Amino acid sequence: MLSAVKRYRSLLATALARYFPRTAAHLRATKEPVEPTRKPGPKAKKAAAPAGKGGRKPAEKPAGSKNKAPRPTGEGIYGPAPMPVDDARIQAMRERVATAVAAGLIGAPSDEQWAMILGRHSVTRIFAGAGSGKSTTLVLRVVFMLCHLGIAPERLTVISFTNASCAQLRERLIEVLAFWGHPFDEARARQCVRTFHSAMGVLARDLLDEPRWFEQLDARNGSAEPDNPLASARLRPAQLRLLKQAYQRCYAAQPDFRARVHALLDLPPPGSDAGRRAPLDGFKLAGEFAPLPLFEAFHVQAGFMESLGICIERLDVRALACPERERTFVEALLPFWRSFQDCLREQGLTTFNGAFQRLTESLAAGGQGVPTASLAPFTHLLIDEFQDISPQIVQWLQAVQRTLAQRGEPVSLMAIGDDWQSIYGWRGSSPELFMDFDRHFPARGRSKKSAVLTLETNYRSIEPVIRDAEAVLADVAFKQTKTSRAARAMQPGDHGVRLVPRFDLKTRLPELLAEIRAQCAHVATRQRADRNAVLLLSRRNEPLQQVQAQLDRRLPVKAYTIHRAKGLQAEVAIILDDCPPPEPHPLRNALYAHSGFFRNSYDQAMKDEGLRLAYVAITRGVSRVIWFSRKPQGATRVLAERSGAHADPI
Repeated sequence: MLSAVKRYRSLLATALARYFPRTAAHLRATKEPVEPTRKPGPKAKKAAAPAGKGGRKPAEKPAGSKNKAPRPTGEGIYGPAPMPVDDARIQAMRERVATAVAAGLIGAPSDEQWAMILGRHSVTRIFAGAGSGKSTTLVLRVVFMLCHLGIAPERLTVISFTNASCAQLRERLIEVLAFWGHPFDEARARQCVRTFHSAMGVLARDLLDEPRWFEQLDARNGSAEPDNPLASARLRPAQLRLLKQAYQRCYAAQPDFRARVHALLDLPPPGSDAGRRAPLDGFKLAGEFAPLPLFEAFHVQAGFMESLGICIERLDVRALACPERERTFVEALLPFWRSFQDCLREQGLTTFNGAFQRLTESLAAGGQGVPTASLAPFTHLLIDEFQDISPQIVQWLQAVQRTLAQRGEPVSLMAIGDDWQSIYGWRGSSPELFMDFDRHFPARGRSKKSAVLTLETNYRSIEPVIRDAEAVLADVAFKQTKTSRAARAMQPGDHGVRLVPRFDLKTRLPELLAEIRAQCAHVATRQRADRNAVLLLSRRNEPLQQVQAQLDRRLPVKAYTIHRAKGLQAEVAIILDDCPPPEPHPLRNALYAHSGFFRNSYDQAMKDEGLRLAYVAITRGVSRVIWFSRKPQGATRVLAERSGAHADPI
């Protein structure tokens, strides 16, 4: 009798979940608290913040930040029922992995990696430190889901950051799944592993009539699947022409716009001739690196607004707490943006951000007309580099998986990232979204929280490199506390970060070239050296180009900006960077506060990001790191002051 009652309750809960997902009966059936209807009353005082682990107080709030909690996201998305991971499936996976290890296909997973591979929770957050082997572990998790949990590949999507990283994952998945005897060819791998923009593009193709992308104008292969625009270079000529056209139209048609343009460019008031050409003088917004034509500056800041989840068409300029100059800039941006949207429509074009916004709003409004089959690939999501997503992507993911859950689909999400390696804040990304994960991706049931795992073992770098890298993060305002463990043994001559201060590239370039040659010679004699000998890193391309112009091309040296070097490693990392402090950015501070997603101010976020960028650079090195810098500031100041830090004499 009791089992019959349980079956009846289960059937009732399933039916209610499908048709009436927020009824009190369904909430009680899933053990989720039923919220009573509350009458308006006086606001309660905030409770004191609890102490952290070990009795330590939480990190202090940065100066100038209101530290508002992120906006709530509504009902839970992920059900309390675990995935069908049982002892038999676990045993079968372990036995097959042991065979693959014996065949030399993969390395033996550690206990913390096994926890990720065999996870049973529907929503899981994984803090994967630098060099922790997360890519291979992610591949094995996908293998477990496809081969042992019986999840159909057309209901599973792996999301990585760029087309290049996706290509690597696809290649590895095809290889490992072939060993398992699971049919998985290049076409299926391409459907299964995508960037965010490629995944959105598939949905847009079904629901937005196969849009043509503004971001692919003038591209070598304009029909290729969308890539993450963070990986692309500057705007191409066709894109600039369209932006300039929108700017010129707006200038010719709107007297108020002309007046604001002249005010921003410090030009005399415009004349009454509406047909005159719009000025193309460079404009530098406070906090930006260099002047740009106004139409390009508008596009940059509009893209940032949309990345924060702000709908530009509905933005109330009066709600922004910013100086008058920034307010005038936004007042001019709004009519320009309407003109730009008109130009896009005339040419049948859509922007990536625009498509994300339209799809998100359609799904959040109920998803009428959106077939479940179009959403099916997003039923089970595994997302790499989660620390680099933006509020806009968060809103899209919420809408997609909430819609599926409301239709009775058993959704799951595994988010893999490392807040210490979040370095795209200038494009709207923030590690706060990963740290506040449970606010944005709540589970149903009692806890409403995700399972949390940590990959702490670093298989890449020696202990001194890891400790120096961790030291530069000491002043980061918001971060997840963790400590990496070094798995790699040291050899004679290995060391952490060696500072070369007062370095001027113009006058001391021969010294740097000699150091590069010496390190290449060292790696050539080293036992079990990494396949990459030397990485030359800088946050800007210009210093790298100066060095490469004088460098012997036969040397095993690869030069990258720090952003592009993410995911790479070499026996020796040589860093050429002055760690300049960020300039205050009043407009982006106002936009950060207006978005409602962040505790941090934008200025504090950029200060923290400079330190995280140094962490990423240092952790590219396996056994040696050498840092050339003009003066100690930012990360190099921390390293110079670090007890026992090794530095060349000044």
